[in-house]
Amino acid sequence: MIYSSLLSGIPWLRHGFGTRLDSIAQEEMASLRQIHSAIVLPACRAGVVGEGDALVTAVAGVPVSVRTADCYPILLADLNHQAVASVHAGWRGTAAQIVIAVLRAMEECFGTQSADVMAAIGPGIGWCCYEVGVEVARQFGMPQAGCIDLAAANRNQLIAAGVPDSNIEITGGCTRCDARQFHSFRRDKERAGRMISFIAVTKPF
Repeated sequence: MIYSSLLSGIPWLRHGFGTRLDSIAQEEMASLRQIHSAIVLPACRAGVVGEGDALVTAVAGVPVSVRTADCYPILLADLNHQAVASVHAGWRGTAAQIVIAVLRAMEECFGTQSADVMAAIGPGIGWCCYEVGVEVARQFGMPQAGCIDLAAANRNQLIAAGVPDSNIEITGGCTRCDARQFHSFRRDKERAGRMISFIAVTKPF
């Protein structure tokens, strides 16, 4: 399990970015049928909530989770309203600015202000290994095929939405490079497993 130093300092939550070495029971968490979208859903119980790629909650004892195998897991916490979110950000979700959609949903549901948010971007496919064709590259302002940095793209979107740079952590680790620690769809194709990342409110104020 990989932990964010930023989120680890918040006493009312628990979190983790799973690796291929971890066994995590996702049925005890709120989860999604992930569809590479910018759809954000609220969660109030464990189990499959619906189709989308991000969950938000302020319900204590209900971990919100995502599954990844190259896409980026992103975990957010609102320090003032004791609310959290889990995000599945592949290239489609990143191009659709899913993290901004999450911040808007948190504002609508809980009154969240971006300046009060802590965000941790977990392991995903690194710039070193993520070469894309021209159609995808153009979604990120590149004129031709090349490598894109999804972690940096999501960080930049969070900053543009008002989250302080000092409140954002990128844990690092390339899922394609590190076969010992991570599953990778680009490396292993259909044989690839999935890693579970989660965040939960553990107690009320």
